[in-house]
Amino acid sequence: MTLQDTWFVLLFVLLIGYAIMDGYDLGVGALHILARGDDQRRISLGSIGPTWDGNEVWLLTAGGALFAAFPPVYATVFSGFYIALMLLLAVLIGRAVALEFRSRINSPGWRRTWDATFWVCSAVPALLLGVAFGNVLRGVPLNAQGDYAGTFIGLLNPFSLLVGVLTLVGATAHGAIYLAGKCEGEQQARLVRLVGPLWALFIVLFIGATAAARAVSPFLFERALLARPLTWVLLVLAAGGLAAVVPLVRSGRFSRAFVASSAAIGAGMALAAGGLYPRLLPCSDDLSRSLTIANSSSTPLTLKAMLVIALVGMPAVLVYTAVVHHIFRGKVKLEPEGY
Repeated sequence: MTLQDTWFVLLFVLLIGYAIMDGYDLGVGALHILARGDDQRRISLGSIGPTWDGNEVWLLTAGGALFAAFPPVYATVFSGFYIALMLLLAVLIGRAVALEFRSRINSPGWRRTWDATFWVCSAVPALLLGVAFGNVLRGVPLNAQGDYAGTFIGLLNPFSLLVGVLTLVGATAHGAIYLAGKCEGEQQARLVRLVGPLWALFIVLFIGATAAARAVSPFLFERALLARPLTWVLLVLAAGGLAAVVPLVRSGRFSRAFVASSAAIGAGMALAAGGLYPRLLPCSDDLSRSLTIANSSSTPLTLKAMLVIALVGMPAVLVYTAVVHHIFRGKVKLEPEGY
């Protein structure tokens, strides 16, 4: 495996980590509007309060890795998707403000305002990130210099919107599983009932998006992909995760259900990465103009230096994530000084 291959894998490991970790707290936020009463809303916020900011480190690290390892791809994505990324930044900021400000004033109107803000600013990022990923899978128009040659409206194509809805539903179901394990009583019972329909819709959308990808991006399904043993391992892992979630939730084994959901999400994204390889940003007009790991990577010295940093930093992130989730394991208990 070359340095370019290694950084392709590391980049998608970071993106998968973000989808799993920040996916559940975006999902909890998307469910916030369904919470009944102030106590249930406080439990929802308390379930992600200790972890949400740490979960976003995965996205920041992925952005930094893209900038350092594949700067032309970073430049094209951040210029071509500029409006969408600015909107994403705005709602992520709004989400953090809503979460921290909600309980600062003991006023029903104040709390309702920030509850609505938190809900919108949790659902919109899940949708926007899915639309962005859908455009990557579909391919975008690039000129001969590798610059984005399309428009903002062009990013809102049917396939990318379908992937956006898929990620929103998937994050919501993932968040419902996590939240069900953190609460009790009537709130937990409603979430258990909700997981089944949400997960069924996610499976339908996943199958639909796969079929649509076969039509709009046939290069994702090249014969070489099916010849790789890892592809079949990922297919089994994705299918097993998809099948296991609902039975595990109904039997009250929420931690295992969360692992199964994470496996399905991670394996699905890994399969998409395998279809893209060695491309990072396909060109929809002419695949020969795609940005690949070969024509858009940094120098070998940069890749080596960054790899050393990654080998030190990524284990630290993993240890931090594990420790925080271990410390705050179990049910959320309402405290006067809590959210």
